[in-house]
Amino acid sequence: MFNPEFLTTDNNDCQDGNGLIQYLQDQSPDVLQRVAKSASNDIQDIIRHNVQGLLGMLPGEQFEVKVTASRDNLASLLASAMMTGYFLRQMEQRKELEESLFSDEAMAVDTDDLNL
Repeated sequence: MFNPEFLTTDNNDCQDGNGLIQYLQDQSPDVLQRVAKSASNDIQDIIRHNVQGLLGMLPGEQFEVKVTASRDNLASLLASAMMTGYFLRQMEQRKELEESLFSDEAMAVDTDDLNL
């Protein structure tokens, strides 16, 4: 899950211009945990796979992997993961809505009438 401690640092000079990091730092750890836990396992797996692909992960049991990144690049990665998460959650909700609408006979919609 999300670890809010990675946002804390002794030097906040770089973060003054970064609104996303400032926003996240202003949130309570409870809010961040609740948001992280609200993502389904499928969404978490997709984001994990996406971040690993961006970082070029090697198997940890065979390699000692260390990733070095600037604060700005790490902030960009975080923003990308968050946007991906929001997008995936929207798509998951849409899928659930479509499944519920198409499975309910009383609300059945002819797919030919839809302009998707």
